[in-house]
Amino acid sequence: MFGIAWGIVSIVLMVAAGEGLRKGQAEQARNLGKDVMIVFHGRTSLQAGGTHAGRMVHWEDEDVQVVQSESPDCEYAIPELEQDTVRTHSNYNNAAFTVTGSYPPFGYIRSLDVGQGRFYDWDDMREARRVAFLGSDAAKQLFPGRNPVGENVYLNDFPYTVIGVMAKKKQDSSYDGWDVNKVFLPFTAMRRDFPDKPPGTNNTFDQLLVTPRSVAQHEACKHEVRVALARMHRYDPNDKEACPIWDTVQEAQAFKTMTDGMKFFLGAVGIVTLLLGGIGVMNVMLVAVRERTREIGVRKAIGAPAGTILRQFFMEALIIALLSGGVGLAIAFGFCALVNMLPMPDFFAGLVPSWSSGLTAAGLLGAIAVGAALYPAKRAASIDPIEALRYEAGG
Repeated sequence: MFGIAWGIVSIVLMVAAGEGLRKGQAEQARNLGKDVMIVFHGRTSLQAGGTHAGRMVHWEDEDVQVVQSESPDCEYAIPELEQDTVRTHSNYNNAAFTVTGSYPPFGYIRSLDVGQGRFYDWDDMREARRVAFLGSDAAKQLFPGRNPVGENVYLNDFPYTVIGVMAKKKQDSSYDGWDVNKVFLPFTAMRRDFPDKPPGTNNTFDQLLVTPRSVAQHEACKHEVRVALARMHRYDPNDKEACPIWDTVQEAQAFKTMTDGMKFFLGAVGIVTLLLGGIGVMNVMLVAVRERTREIGVRKAIGAPAGTILRQFFMEALIIALLSGGVGLAIAFGFCALVNMLPMPDFFAGLVPSWSSGLTAAGLLGAIAVGAALYPAKRAASIDPIEALRYEAGG
């Protein structure tokens, strides 16, 4: 029956579309960073400790160690210092890129996968080496058609040796520009050659990148960071204007809740369609019982037990329902495979059918098929043979 097949197709496709959207967005979020919280500096909006509201707050180098030591639920807390006015050129071309400096875990936290060479390490940090890791597009522009690793790139005429190039990545969100168009330096070299711009000082930086030890600990981690920074800079820890945080973990959880709700709603629509298909099977079988009343009467008159009649009609209805469901599953999974051969937008991972949704649909189909088959079969088994022959004879 078309109704049952369409119900199965609806359940599988709707759940697959929701899962594809969820996976696509999760991949985009991963491209920005792994469960990262970006802690910006701001301006106080509450009075605290005798200081007036409206005071500008800037994160300082000593904050990093304090936050790390006073935030047991946080795995990383690292600074990021940026400049977008650095003159950048190579021996082959020049360009304007954002230059950013941080600690070696920055590459892992921000999902900067290495395409060539390596990312800077703690030895580069300790010695403040002039080494650079280039975004993929920055490398192409500065070194067209060449391998940049080992070459020099000049930042405000300071020579930096290129030690690596980032693998190409897709990114649909950012707080300071696309990573493919950046130059990444060790924090100590960045601090020495390109200190924070006014009104910052030689000891301030732009933002703090924090990651929780687990997703379950992210709220506790965020609270500990707010408390530690508030103590260091003498403002109210509840003052969110002084310490704005872009919480990608919270955003991911909110999006997951939305997609889960969408999947449940669309799945419910498919279940309703499946139920209507089951009613259609029941009606078809009831019509079959009426049209075969004489046959049933003759069989019972020559000694066929009611159980045999019941099993016959039950199995006929069950076979119709199961065949319809099998066709629906084949169509759904086949359609998903065909659609996934097409190019997809970055935010959508395609139709991702899961065996769990297929098995759930099959289980529902089995229950509906039994219900749809049982009533017509009982009707057929309960027909009185004499009444059945009279009914047919009277025509």
